[in-house]
Amino acid sequence: MKRGRKVKILATLGPSSSTEEMIGKLYEAGADVFRINMSHASHDLMRDLVKRIRAVEKGVGRPIGILADLQGPKLRVGAFAEDAVTLEPGQTFTLDDRDEPGDASRVHLPHPEILEAVQPGHRLLIDDGRLQLVAEESDGHKIVCKVVSGTKISSRKGVSLPDTTLGVGALTEKDRSDLEAVLKEEIDWVALSFIQRPEDLAEVRKIARGRVGLLSKIEKPQAVERLSEIIELSDAIMVARGDLGVEMPLESVPGIQKQIIRAARKAGKPVVVATQMLESMISAPVPTRAEVSDVATAVFEGADAVMLSAESAAGDYPVEAVETMSRVAEKVERDSLFSGILNAQRPEAEATGSDAISAAARQIAHTLKLSAIVCYTSSGTTGLRASRERPDTPVIALSPVIETARRLALVWGLHCVVTEDAVDLDDMVDRACRIAYREQFAKPGDRIIITAGVPLGTPGATNMLRIAYIGSDGLSGI
Repeated sequence: MKRGRKVKILATLGPSSSTEEMIGKLYEAGADVFRINMSHASHDLMRDLVKRIRAVEKGVGRPIGILADLQGPKLRVGAFAEDAVTLEPGQTFTLDDRDEPGDASRVHLPHPEILEAVQPGHRLLIDDGRLQLVAEESDGHKIVCKVVSGTKISSRKGVSLPDTTLGVGALTEKDRSDLEAVLKEEIDWVALSFIQRPEDLAEVRKIARGRVGLLSKIEKPQAVERLSEIIELSDAIMVARGDLGVEMPLESVPGIQKQIIRAARKAGKPVVVATQMLESMISAPVPTRAEVSDVATAVFEGADAVMLSAESAAGDYPVEAVETMSRVAEKVERDSLFSGILNAQRPEAEATGSDAISAAARQIAHTLKLSAIVCYTSSGTTGLRASRERPDTPVIALSPVIETARRLALVWGLHCVVTEDAVDLDDMVDRACRIAYREQFAKPGDRIIITAGVPLGTPGATNMLRIAYIGSDGLSGI
């Protein structure tokens, strides 16, 4: 299936979208990659969802990406004797290591890493920021706080720490168990939650050993501060605006979103914009005007993908949500301002032969009005470089490795096709022409440009450009 847009759509699966039939409908509506949220999915459910997605993939004959989203550390206060208490701004409230029911003066905090790390002056945000505390004293066993705003706290509400870097990694025991289970399945991406520093990626890389791409979710101020280092060690990035909007001022999130997208584009790493993109469509068949504008902004900025969460996982209109997002993206990409905005933000090509070839391919395709850029990519590197250029010409990524094609399904502008590797240069050109013709990107008499690495099959060694005509039989005419 040939999409009418270059930005990709990532749809979360859940109670509203867990059957093979519904997954198929979501794909037909425009979903390119499916997200399995390990916060809610058991290992058995995860395996069943993977089987259903792969059955849909086989039916449509197109590579489909799967992302497993690890829960990450869930930091929560303990229980209260009466489930909830009322507080007053200005009063003192303590979080401590006493495993006893809480009251209006204190509550158990079952996280010694927080008790050890919080310093006087640090903020503690409870229940998505509805209650804000500021630490006044901390001795490793208790944190004495002042209530700044909010009047209510109840059992097991979440704790956010915008000013505190915890001494433990982002991978919990549940995450390790989930990761081991995920790595046994045909899953392409793993998303890491609550990353604070580049070191948080090290353990996951050691366990994964390249079997999946690692996507870092940027949702904490500490991650924003070390963004360039995290991007360097990640395979992809997500702007996770939900928790980011809790731990940072809401008005700063749009600017941070732009900062992350541009930094990821410069590094040639896929970037996903997520959270509340079409939130009202959980219960309504149409979105708000503001939500449409939000999706459009992400597309104008050149994000690789936009994501649906509860809209497709638990909403009443999952198919309509995907269709709406797809229509908005198509309309934006046809806008007369779109290419100008992308061009203005295009990063300079890196000083490598491969990047120079990809930049040249984009320019030649634009100047000569070629029908397609066809890139051979075994590891995915050539496809990523082609996408980084954000060409206005369609890009077909040919790979003999189905895992590569599935992973690249997340990447902007790439129409991925699994095909046998070319045996020689003539076969390479004929195969590119034939596939461009078969996939309806070119017709007889059109021209395409081909990029590849010679010797053929050499990972990451893009060093060749070739312009070819499409003959009457779909093969190379000249």
